[in-house]
Amino acid sequence: MATTTIILAAGQGTRMQSSRPKILHKIADKALLEHVVDTSRQLQDNKTVVVYGHGAEQVLQELQHLAVQWIEQEQQLGTGHAVQQAVQFIGDDDTILILYGDVPLLKLATVQGLLQQVGENSLGLLTVDLDDPSGYGRIIRDENGQVIRIVEDKDASPEQKAITEGNTGIIAVNGRRLKNWLARLENDNAQGEYYLTDIIEMAVEDGMTIATAQPDNADEVLGINDRRQLAHIERAYQRQQAEALMSQGVSFRDPQRFDLRGTIKSIGRDVEIDVNVVLSGEISIGSNVKIGANCCITDTVIEDDVEILPNCVIENSFLGAACCIGPFARLRPGARLDRQVKVGNFVEIKKSRVAQGSKINHLSYIGDTLVGSGVNIGAGTITCNYDGVNKHQTIIEDGAFIGSNTQLVAPVTVGKNATIGAGSIITRAAPTEKLTLTRAKQVSVEGWQRPVKQEK
Repeated sequence: MATTTIILAAGQGTRMQSSRPKILHKIADKALLEHVVDTSRQLQDNKTVVVYGHGAEQVLQELQHLAVQWIEQEQQLGTGHAVQQAVQFIGDDDTILILYGDVPLLKLATVQGLLQQVGENSLGLLTVDLDDPSGYGRIIRDENGQVIRIVEDKDASPEQKAITEGNTGIIAVNGRRLKNWLARLENDNAQGEYYLTDIIEMAVEDGMTIATAQPDNADEVLGINDRRQLAHIERAYQRQQAEALMSQGVSFRDPQRFDLRGTIKSIGRDVEIDVNVVLSGEISIGSNVKIGANCCITDTVIEDDVEILPNCVIENSFLGAACCIGPFARLRPGARLDRQVKVGNFVEIKKSRVAQGSKINHLSYIGDTLVGSGVNIGAGTITCNYDGVNKHQTIIEDGAFIGSNTQLVAPVTVGKNATIGAGSIITRAAPTEKLTLTRAKQVSVEGWQRPVKQEK
């Protein structure tokens, strides 16, 4: 049986106190709505419809890449009215799943369990038990424990508000029956809105069973309405990521201080991650890797036995086995390090390849450069790769030794096993096996007097 997922995402989110539509706010650098769409896309034989409204132009501009059918709700007249906008996509024989664009942590397993509740004479309703159900519609059951209706929080009596089972709004139902109930909705309530929850009472009147399911924990179905809830869900999401990684053999100094804002494509055993590490984009990590505190790593491959010391920023790079990086190193896009490369503190590398066993220990900039194997680059070395218009390449061949405070003015080549004297400005090729240096004659001035401050 085919499934159509309708995601309701038209609300303004006034409590967010933001100029951005609520569904564009992010968890782990991904829009709330995108999290929900990702869950929907994992269902088999499913199509996804998004009902959007507030900030329509901005929503489409930022999320047009999503493979969904967009339907605009020009007037926000309630959840029932929102689903009515998508009625053209509701097939009679399809199962219709109603989700919400501000509920990003809903698990696929929970959705699949809810879909199993749908039958010829039953619909599935996801409920949640809460210590404080304020703001949630209350699940009203009869003396036999059967659901008979849902009362919205603003319409509930004091006795009904004491009920702790809340409505998540997430429903799975046969398409033909849903269309019938949508056509019968009325807005005779405190808000003057068309409530989707009213279909529950209609279903009971039509002899349907309301089959309920519940999530593993309340965070999974928490809708985000303000910045506090956004921060709470961010930490809940990150805690889930850390727990999943720990089950694969990763050790965290403190799993509460870890952020995954992308995807770990693969990870080996015995990985150690210190506090305040942020991983973004697509990351691959080998075995026996150590990542120090306060590192930000984006779109990078890290092979076995790599050690990244604290406070490094690494993006779109490749770190070969047994490299040592940092502390305070920056690898910019296109940095590729072969095995056993050492990059020390305050070194910046951009669009360069560094071959096996080479060392750039401190205070250097290496850009648009091919560095051979066994090269030693001294402190303060700079490849002058930009002439103000174009970038040029520097080549440093195997075994070269670059003295401290050297400027290599590209395009230029340093030959195999060449030595560059400290303090040199190299503008022409430095020959193989030779010492090359440029250095003004040192002089001492006799009779020179150190200036003194003039009295005013």
